[in-house]
Amino acid sequence: MTADADFDSLVPAVPFNRRSFIVTALGAGFALAVQPVSAKSVITTDSKGLTAGEIMIVKADGEMPAYRAQPATGGNWPVVLVVQEIFGVHEYIRDVCRRLAKLGYQAIAPELYARHGNPQQYSNVQELLQRVVSKVPDAQVMADLDACVAWAKANGGDTGRLGITGFCWGGRITWLYAAHNPQVKAGVAWYGKLVGPTSELTPSQPLDVAGKLHGPVLGLYGGADQGIPLATIEQMRKALALAPSAASRASTIHVYDGVPHAFHADYRASYRKDEAADGWRRLQAWFKQHGV
Repeated sequence: MTADADFDSLVPAVPFNRRSFIVTALGAGFALAVQPVSAKSVITTDSKGLTAGEIMIVKADGEMPAYRAQPATGGNWPVVLVVQEIFGVHEYIRDVCRRLAKLGYQAIAPELYARHGNPQQYSNVQELLQRVVSKVPDAQVMADLDACVAWAKANGGDTGRLGITGFCWGGRITWLYAAHNPQVKAGVAWYGKLVGPTSELTPSQPLDVAGKLHGPVLGLYGGADQGIPLATIEQMRKALALAPSAASRASTIHVYDGVPHAFHADYRASYRKDEAADGWRRLQAWFKQHGV
């Protein structure tokens, strides 16, 4: 059996087509691959005063599920795209959306793997990476985020004040999207990889687009991150400082000494409460500084 056929067998009830969505609704709770959850540190943000829940983003090849949270009253809210970790739009990402909504934002987190499989159902991280994450083209992700911006514009969001934030896999996407969409006013990238191999699906890495940012990006990184060497952070800093783009030169990277990867992920053992709180304060100040 080929790898593709093996993957297709995971969803036998759905006619598989790489241009259609095979995940049509968001799952509940936390992804299986992150179990057991560190329950004592999990932050739970209520939806009081909010409109929060699943929406569908219409694309030419179907409907993409997304989580949206925004104030229950008013309108013309600044918009923040929230980009998932490899585990998809599970409870942690939904809670981040509610935290942003409490600050007055319309926050939208699309399930960007929806054409390729349900990331919440995999209990093994390597299997998730192989069967789902590795199949997702950057160009498709950029287009799906563009569709979320269009949805926001049609549904009460002020896309003239557009921000983006993402975690791990989504941190990398944050850098790429800031170079892709001229509407982006600012981004906050949490521990997203900056360098790496390129391919047909991933033709550029953040370092490759460092000089082409449309909105300045704040990078938040851990000094003890085993997957993101400090040398690559220095490469990125130098590229940003020498960039022709004013937005690139206005970007900055803050490193928390001795802190691991995923230090904002309050449901994991890697969570560092003080650094996560400091990063959240920096995110708020960054967005305000740059008109989001």
